[in-house]
Amino acid sequence: MTDTNGRFFPQEIIRKKRDGHRLETAEIEYMVRGLTDRSIGDDQVAAFAMAIYFQGMDMEERLTLTRAMMRSGRVIDWRDADLSRPVIDKHSTGGVGDKVSLILAPLVAACGGAVPMIAGRGLGHTGGTIDKLASIPGYTTRPEMEHFMKVVRHVGCAIVGQSDDLAPADGRFYAIRDVTATVGSIPLITASILAKKLAAGLDALVMDVKVGSGALKAEPAEAEELARSIVTVAEAAGLPTRALLTDMDQVLGHTAGNATEVREAIDFLMGRNVNPRLFDVVIALAAEMLVIGGLADEVTAVHAVKGALASGTAAERFAQMVVALGGPPDLMTNVAAHLPLAPVRRDVIAPRRGFIGGMNVREFGIAVMELGGGRRHAKDIIDPAVGLTNIAGLGMRTSPRAPIATIHAQSEAAAERAEARLLKAIQIWDDPPEILPPVRGRVTAESLKRGE
Repeated sequence: MTDTNGRFFPQEIIRKKRDGHRLETAEIEYMVRGLTDRSIGDDQVAAFAMAIYFQGMDMEERLTLTRAMMRSGRVIDWRDADLSRPVIDKHSTGGVGDKVSLILAPLVAACGGAVPMIAGRGLGHTGGTIDKLASIPGYTTRPEMEHFMKVVRHVGCAIVGQSDDLAPADGRFYAIRDVTATVGSIPLITASILAKKLAAGLDALVMDVKVGSGALKAEPAEAEELARSIVTVAEAAGLPTRALLTDMDQVLGHTAGNATEVREAIDFLMGRNVNPRLFDVVIALAAEMLVIGGLADEVTAVHAVKGALASGTAAERFAQMVVALGGPPDLMTNVAAHLPLAPVRRDVIAPRRGFIGGMNVREFGIAVMELGGGRRHAKDIIDPAVGLTNIAGLGMRTSPRAPIATIHAQSEAAAERAEARLLKAIQIWDDPPEILPPVRGRVTAESLKRGE
């Protein structure tokens, strides 16, 4: 594996994993160093990713890869930030209409937590939290680290993008995985998520693992395997973690897009037009965060979360975060002025009366992409004003007065294409379908020990 000076040959490490063998700690650490300092080329990194994709990694290998990527850059230490709150975060594996982070960070901050949420951009059919926040005029998604920490200290939360010095090995590895069809590897997803979260200096983490047609892992068994992997590796790395499996067989909430989703998040925080399924997911995740952060117990957590919403405290925290990161001070009261929607509006009417019995959620996400609300390539510029509103859920009656969605587009031609895609993405049934609950399962360190 090494030359006479004790140095590794990357191709030999790749061959070893390709042939299904377990990698030693030193071999994984060598590959991560090569990722970081670019002494290993893109071609060999791609081959390494593909070998892992097909051969997998055991839990010890995943832990080693996670730790090595976490240590490839800066690791935040909140002990010097004069915080009197537990540092808690949530991460989602991504879905269509998933604006939960926009609501959850200020909500948990209002309940006494510190939430330094380092979120990502969207690429593919799932939207990115940072793209949504970038639709707010003036909002700085990549502030200096010192400013980011200051906002967390004074407001209780800040949602920003990943900086170049935070887990840089993961940044390069992910970019190569994205163009080599290796994003779906559970060991690599686990290491990618947790490297960033460990580098963020968290006290605890709650995962939202989506399952369904709009999720990264559509099959329940795969989603549960991912949740188990993340909880197992995080706990081994010293980060208390729990995971909820939540439904993505329908769009989450009423909207999909960027400005459209920020509008819905603001409405939610202000108590207007709250989608019940979105409410259930937010409450469940927030309660888990309070419990794992030691801010409440299983009995009082839900009450505390609902109280922070009802009192308006969570909405105030969101407004404070927006201002602290450069956004407009009147965003909450002047939403339409700051978050305008595209000029062409078209209601999508189902071809016949009945009930929405099935939905290909991925196609809803692709429709938003084609309108200009997502990226085909990493350097594409997003149009924040396009998207979908008034999205109907499973089981809803269809009629000319009840559209399945409203399209916001820059042209009639774009709206027509989106309409055609959405109509193909739904099934109309004569009878209402059985609706699964939005929270499908829960994985904790304790449940794993019990073999559940």
